[in-house]
Amino acid sequence: MTPERLQRIKDTLARRQPDLTVLTDEVYKPHNLAAIARTCDAVGVPEVHVVWPHDEFRLKTAALAGSDSWIEKHTHPDIGSAIQGFQAQGYKVCAAHLSDEAINYRDYDFTQPTVLMMGTEKEGISDTAAELADHHLIIPMQGMVESFNVSVAAAIILTEAQHQRQKAGLYDQRRLDDDTYNRLMFEWCRPIETRLCKKYGLPYPALREDGELADPQAFSALINSPRFQQK
Repeated sequence: MTPERLQRIKDTLARRQPDLTVLTDEVYKPHNLAAIARTCDAVGVPEVHVVWPHDEFRLKTAALAGSDSWIEKHTHPDIGSAIQGFQAQGYKVCAAHLSDEAINYRDYDFTQPTVLMMGTEKEGISDTAAELADHHLIIPMQGMVESFNVSVAAAIILTEAQHQRQKAGLYDQRRLDDDTYNRLMFEWCRPIETRLCKKYGLPYPALREDGELADPQAFSALINSPRFQQK
């Protein structure tokens, strides 16, 4: 862990926006999902939420450009429970959706806790999602086509959210809580040790200020003990 790498990790975590996230409703094309996750990382969104009723969800494609390691993914079985869960936590759920009550995305206040909801590539959001959403947002179009690709639309709207939050000073101080910050600091600094801890159900060991393990010998002895080598 070089000092430059450690400082970049600290700076990135300090700019994460825990009250801004994206929810996709069965956006199934891997390159679109990956592009949305990449944009989330770029604007400081720490998590992406996916309605994915299938067995397993993965983001593995070249479009990620490494962002898969920095964005946490959460899956939900259906759109209704996902939306209502966010609303119960005080979030406003904004759907990219053309309707009579839709507003220009630039007129929405992205400094408040917000979930940006994106629908499927062809059909958009479902009727249930449209009804449950707090707001509908549109990107004004000047050409013959009626909409942007879902990942492009997400990038345009999230860039506006970033702009508003920068003006409000929301990137100027750390906003992650201590537990989340320390957990991510360990996982980003020590990916190998993270995998071992998750494999064996161990708590993360302490880190030094330079990102190295505080007691690497003790951790190595524990992992190589008969208790875990038999697993």
